[in-house]
Amino acid sequence: MSVQVAKRCFTVAEYNRMGETGILTEDDRVELIGGEIVEISPIGRRHAACVGRPTNPSGRLLADGAIVWIQNPIVLNDYTEPQPDVALLGRREDFYEQSLPAPEAWVVNLHDEEVEVYTRPAGGAYQDVRRHGRGEALKSADALGLTLNVDEILG
Repeated sequence: MSVQVAKRCFTVAEYNRMGETGILTEDDRVELIGGEIVEISPIGRRHAACVGRPTNPSGRLLADGAIVWIQNPIVLNDYTEPQPDVALLGRREDFYEQSLPAPEAWVVNLHDEEVEVYTRPAGGAYQDVRRHGRGEALKSADALGLTLNVDEILG
C-alpha cells in the first residue's frame, strides 16, 4: 500500500517570516528552492577557492562599482530565494536593503567546468541559457560592463 503525502510549498515571504520568528536561524544552512526548504551543500576546497577568487580585494575579478554579495539571498520568484556563493551586483546606495537583487544570474558549474548564464526571466523560467567553457570570455549585460575569463573564474 502506498501513501500519498501532500507537499506544501512556501513563499519567499513565509520563508523570511520563519527567519524573523526564529523557526529558522542564521545557523541553519538552508535556502528556498521552488517552494521547498533545502539544505545547502557543504563547502569543499575547490568550491571555497572559486568563491575566494572574485572576493579577494587584490584579485582581478573584483569589479569597480560592484557589490560583491557573499552567500546572501537573491529573489528569483515568489517561491525561490537561493543564497549563491558569490554574486556581483551593480552598486546601489542602499546595498539592496530595500529589495533583494533580481534574478539574472551566472552560475559556476565546477563539475562540468563551465559558467552558465541565465537571462531574460519570464513566467517562472529563463528565456535564454548559455554555457561557456574554458578559454571563453563572458561580458555582463548590465551597467557594470564586466568582462571575465572563464579560466580565471574556474582557476
